[in-house]
This record gives sequence, C-alpha cells and structure tokens, in this order.
Amino acid sequence: MSGRCSCGAVTYHLSSKPMFVHCCHCIDCQRLTGSAYVLNALIETDRVTVDGELTETSLQTPSGGGKLIKRCVACGDAVYSHYLIRGRRVAFIRVGTLDDPAACAPDVQIFTESKQPWVPLSSDIPAFRAFYDFNELWPEESLQRWRKAIS
Repeated sequence: MSGRCSCGAVTYHLSSKPMFVHCCHCIDCQRLTGSAYVLNALIETDRVTVDGELTETSLQTPSGGGKLIKRCVACGDAVYSHYLIRGRRVAFIRVGTLDDPAACAPDVQIFTESKQPWVPLSSDIPAFRAFYDFNELWPEESLQRWRKAIS
C-alpha cells in the first residue's frame, strides 16, 4: 500500500498490510481532523517508508500519554501519528492519505459514546462506547505483530 499528502511532497509505502484499523469517534479525533471521526491503520513504524519532509506536532491526549502527529511540512496534512504510551514503534496511518483508502476498511468503531448523532454505525463492524480489549478482536497474527512491536 502507498499514500501521500494532498500536495504530494510526502509519499509513503507500507511494506505489509496494517495490523488493525480503528474508526475513532472521540472528541479529540473529531477536533484534530475537523471531521466526525478518524480512520487509523495501525502498523509497525519500521514497515513504513516515507519520502519527503515531515514535521512533528506534540499534543496531549485524554489518557495523558500524549501523541506525536507527523505532518507534511509543505501542506500540513497529518499523515500518521504515534501514541506515546506505545512509543514510536507503532504508526497510526491516516487511512484517508492512502492511494486506495477502500483497502483499509475499519475493523472496529471506538469511542462511539461521543460520536455525532447523525453518524450511523455499521452493524457489521464491532462498536464500543469507549475502548476495547485487543485480545477479543484482533486476529492472532496481528496480535503477535503487536506484541513484538511494543516489547
């Protein structure tokens, strides 16, 4: 999979399929994206190759762990994030920056307690009012990759 920012100054390639895809409805994600939710594809950072210059924006998160948002220096698009509770070993790729966003349908809908009332939830995708237990939803192969990445 590959992707880019709006202006094309930053391009990237994923060397494998993401581990899992979150559709997050939290207020923080709504504010950061200017949208009703964000789609993030979780993948090991060492499986992401970036060409172009990125800047880092450090922000607090409701959990207190903080996050870094990697943005194109030229156009400011957010390309991916790191949630610092996990360090920089896992990248949360913004699915909308993929060349083919349809290739990364969400696996879970999270923080639906703060979703906008006019956003319908898909009954085909597990939904949680807050967060969830990875062990209950993630395929075994993805769990193994996750454990290796964060260890």
